[in-house]
Amino acid sequence: MAITGQLAEFSLPELFQFLEQGKKTGRLAIEVPLPSDNSSNPRTFYIWFRQGRIVAASSRSDGNGLLVLMHRRGWLKGVSLAEVKQFNNSLMVPLGVYLKIRDVLEPQQLKVLFYTQVMRQICALFEHSSGRFEFESKAEMPLQEMTGQMMLPTEVTLGALRVLKNWTALDEKMPEISSSLESLIEGQPHLRLNRTEWQTWEFTNGTMSIKNIAEQLRLPTEEIRQIAFRLIVVGLAEEVPAMAGALSSRGDGATSSTPDVNPPTQEFLKALVQYLKDNAPQAIE
Repeated sequence: MAITGQLAEFSLPELFQFLEQGKKTGRLAIEVPLPSDNSSNPRTFYIWFRQGRIVAASSRSDGNGLLVLMHRRGWLKGVSLAEVKQFNNSLMVPLGVYLKIRDVLEPQQLKVLFYTQVMRQICALFEHSSGRFEFESKAEMPLQEMTGQMMLPTEVTLGALRVLKNWTALDEKMPEISSSLESLIEGQPHLRLNRTEWQTWEFTNGTMSIKNIAEQLRLPTEEIRQIAFRLIVVGLAEEVPAMAGALSSRGDGATSSTPDVNPPTQEFLKALVQYLKDNAPQAIE
């Protein structure tokens, strides 16, 4: 049975983290409304996973997305479109691998195609706060859409959120500035962090609020809040109430209760994973 839900309830970064942690294989279909459209004709994007890794993505349902990308770049010299379409249905390996074996494509070209196919298309999806998703575990792998490359969803998420301009769709999922961060791993992160992400990571000990981290690093609070969200959704940290001594900078000596914070995304994911392990797959309301 397919897993279905709404992006308003389960954001794309959270969804990616769930599929990676569960090492899921299948197709994720995401329907989002077109610009200036009342969702009467939503656009559908397809992302394929194998053992929790992203192997392909396309906005086309005819299986010709990768073929079109190669044709636009003029990378099918010596191979006609008719020939490619003819053997598409009988492929035994990913199309990119087949063309590499035939010396039509170089390894670097496959990397460029995969980046264009996956990163550029998926990045645009992070700006949507409304839409519907469906994950079908029995969907076949589209060899004609595959380059042979793969990437962890958390790596895609990290890259997409670094360049995201409009955070409106994710605002309700982001941590409170009065909360702090606590590491979920032992040792150093396995993901490649940039300079400000590393600086923020140094404060994942649950003792300093996000607001105070921003003051310490002399960076805008909203920027640190976004970085904190990135660390959370890739599984490196979780949002926790800041320790009382680190919260207040009021200077009035007043005693205040710890402010309410949203339930940590990490805890929600753990509960969801356990639920799906204990029960037959069913719709996410």
